[in-house]
Amino acid sequence: MKMKPYLLAAGAALAVALPAAARAEIACADLAHIRLPHAEVTSAKVETLRSGEACRVLVTSRPTRDSDIRIEVMIPLGSAWNGKLVQVGNGGLAGAIPSAAIKARAELGYAAAGTDDGHVGNGRTALWALGHPEKIRDFGTRSLKETTDTAKALILAQTGGPVRRSYFIGCSAGGREALMEAQRFPNDFDGIVAGAPANYNTLSTGGRAYMQQMLARPGAYLDLAALQLLQDAALKQCAGGGAFIRDQQACRFDPGVLRCKPAQSSACLTAPQLAAARALYSGRPGPGSRSTFPGYTPGGEAQPGGYQAWNTGASQAAIGEASGHAISSQFMKYFVYGDPSFDFLKADLGPKYDRDRQKTAALLDAVNPDLTPFRSHGGKLIQYHGWNDPAIPPLGSPRYYTEVGRKTGDTSSFYRLYMIPGMLHCRGGAGPGEVDWLEVLDRWVTKGDAPGSLTARADAGNATQLLCPYPGVARADGKGGWTCAVSKRKG
Repeated sequence: MKMKPYLLAAGAALAVALPAAARAEIACADLAHIRLPHAEVTSAKVETLRSGEACRVLVTSRPTRDSDIRIEVMIPLGSAWNGKLVQVGNGGLAGAIPSAAIKARAELGYAAAGTDDGHVGNGRTALWALGHPEKIRDFGTRSLKETTDTAKALILAQTGGPVRRSYFIGCSAGGREALMEAQRFPNDFDGIVAGAPANYNTLSTGGRAYMQQMLARPGAYLDLAALQLLQDAALKQCAGGGAFIRDQQACRFDPGVLRCKPAQSSACLTAPQLAAARALYSGRPGPGSRSTFPGYTPGGEAQPGGYQAWNTGASQAAIGEASGHAISSQFMKYFVYGDPSFDFLKADLGPKYDRDRQKTAALLDAVNPDLTPFRSHGGKLIQYHGWNDPAIPPLGSPRYYTEVGRKTGDTSSFYRLYMIPGMLHCRGGAGPGEVDWLEVLDRWVTKGDAPGSLTARADAGNATQLLCPYPGVARADGKGGWTCAVSKRKG
C-alpha cells in the first residue's frame, strides 16, 4: 500500500511526518496530496528551467478566518538543488506573488519561495485592509512566517532532507520584510539581505505626506526643469564635475543658491519652490525644528526613475500618479486611519500623527535595534541603500545601523551596511549599483568570508565603482584607483 505523505504542525514550525522508509525523494505531483495545517496545496507541477527542472508548488494558507495567503515554492529537482533556500520579499503594498524573482533564484539552484503577503492588489492600493485587521497582520509579518515554514516543510517532504542554509532577500517593502525577519524571527534564516528597507514605515510615510503638502502650495510645484536645476547645482557643488555625488556625508547643498533674483524669471526657483525643495531634503519637521525623519539627499532629482516617478509626477496634474504620493495616501487612509475619505494633504502631521501612527507602527514598522538573538543564532545581515533613493529616504539606513550598534554592541561579526553613491531606489541611477548580494551573503555564511570593499557594476556598460562598508566612502588613491576612507563632513 502506498502511504500518503502528510505534514503536521509542531509548535510554531512544521514537521514532516513520514515513515523512515518513505523519507526518500518523492515525485513533485505527490506534493499535491500533502496535508498542511490551515493550508492546502493547490498545484504541484514540474516546470522546465534553463538549468534543469523544478517542482513548482502553489499553496493557500488561512491561519485565521480572514486570511488568504498565497504562497509559491520552487524546488529544483535532483542534483540541480544546491541544498539551500531563498525566500524573496515583496514590494510596495504587495498583492501578487513575486514569481519572476522566485524563478530567478531557482535558476541558480536554490529552492525559492515568496508570497503575495495575504491579499490581491496592484502594489499601490490598500483598500483590502479596510475592516480587515487580520489581513494587516498577514501583510506585516504572518504571511512571511507562513511562507518560511511551508517552504521548509515542502522541501523536506519532496527531497527527504532538510534545508542546509536558509536566506531571505528583499528590497524596499521587501527590505522592511527582511529586517522584520531578523528582528521577529531571528532563528529562521542564516543570512538576510535588506535593500533600501522601508522599515521606518510610518515615519517615512508622514515625511512624504509633509513633502506633498509643501508641493501642493501655490506656486511650489517642481517640474522637470526645476528638478534639473536642483540636480545640476548639487552636482556642481558636491560632485566635483562628476555624474553623481560620491560622498553624500560631506555634501552640504543649500537650494537657496537657486533663488530668483529681482526681475529674474527663468533658471531659478521662487520662494514657494525653494520651500518645497527644502522640505524634500529635510523631511517632516518636529520639536525644536529638528526633522522627525530625514528627507532625500541631493544629486539625482531629475534622473529617470527619480523624483518624477516617486514624488512629483510627470506634471502637477499627474502628481497623484507618482508612486510615493499614491502609496502614502493609501497607507494613511487604510492602515493608520481606516477612512477612505482621509486626505493626507490636509492631515495634521504634528504630534497628533505621531500618536495616531503608533498602532500601525507596532504591526508594520521594523525598527527594533536589538539583533542579539539573530547574532546568537549565527545570522549574517547585509543592508544596502542607494544614496539617491527618491522613495525611501537613504539616511534611514545609517540611522538604523547606528541604533543597532548602540543596542547590540560591536556589529562587525554579523552586520554590514553599504550606501551606494548615485543609485536610485533599489537599482538604477548615475552610479553603478549592481552587486550579487546573494553570492556575497552565501560566501559569508558558508565560508566565513566577511565582506569588505565590493565592486558594483552598472546596469548596462562597463562602469564600476568601489563600495565601502559604512561609514567608509571611496576616495581616489592618487594612483588611478580608489580606496576606502572615513568621510569628513564639511561645514
